[in-house]
Amino acid sequence: MSPQFKVYVTDIGWSSLEAELEVLDPLDAVLEIAPGCSDDQMVDHVRDADAIMTCWRTIPPEVVSAAEQCRTIARYGIGLDNIPIALATELGIVVANVPDFCLDELTDQVMAGILALSRQLPALDNSVKRGEWSRATSIPLRQLRGQTLGLLGFGNTAQHLVPKAQAFGLKVLAYTPRLAAAALPDGVALAQSFQDLLERSDWLSIHAPLTPATAGLFDDRAFAAMKDSAVLINTSRGAIIDEPALNRALMSGSIAGAVLDVLTIEPPVADIPWRDHPNVLMTPHSAFLSEESLRTLATRTAQNVASVLMGQVPDSVVNPEVLGRGNCRMQA
Repeated sequence: MSPQFKVYVTDIGWSSLEAELEVLDPLDAVLEIAPGCSDDQMVDHVRDADAIMTCWRTIPPEVVSAAEQCRTIARYGIGLDNIPIALATELGIVVANVPDFCLDELTDQVMAGILALSRQLPALDNSVKRGEWSRATSIPLRQLRGQTLGLLGFGNTAQHLVPKAQAFGLKVLAYTPRLAAAALPDGVALAQSFQDLLERSDWLSIHAPLTPATAGLFDDRAFAAMKDSAVLINTSRGAIIDEPALNRALMSGSIAGAVLDVLTIEPPVADIPWRDHPNVLMTPHSAFLSEESLRTLATRTAQNVASVLMGQVPDSVVNPEVLGRGNCRMQA
């Protein structure tokens, strides 16, 4: 007997689908994973799929259009720039994500970057390992307490970061275009504009999605407005930063450094020009990573799919307007 449902998995960042199967097996759903296939091959995989689960793989519009019986596209994670949401909505497909996973992991990484560079740990560690015993650093050591952490975006991750930053004595300044002071917790100040955020931040952490409005937002003009002692932190999406402009800012001393977990192209296809900069920390898009976060992510993504297959609204619907459409496939 053939299974009741087919769930197509475009890609995953872990070794097993065990957690997903625990959720979906009781529904008589089969998981089909085919990482590394071409877009044309993806079209073949989705023709009879009831659901799609995707991690980093971009799902082209033609794939969504070919998925004629697909009820939901579930994103492993928070960001949605790899899914054509408007098209999915038009076709009646529910799009879901997991907006509140890895909050501890990601915010721990932001604080780790701040602490490492504020105390110049990488430079001093390398110095000792070279056989030196010198406290000299290219960047002066400054007390962290009293400095200002700026937050571009104030969603789940930024809000989770606030108490950790405040515990180290950092002042917190937040900005989004529609953020109101009344919505901010105690001790968080509202930047009056993006320019204001740039000018006042000693550490500036990006917590915004990649959209047409944020792509390349950190350009030459933005870096020129920042303090020359400021450090930019990006655990969101690489393309929010104009990378040639970042390189110019780092090499000219327009800003002091950067903590980067994401790049525009991952993995990079060319040499990273700031690779040897003494005040830049880089990690391979791993800020979300822990054994616990991966298990949570896999389980909750599968639960989103299971809900839709059972005709129920999942925990986090990205396109809630689809639920009122006559062609919404959740009821199929």
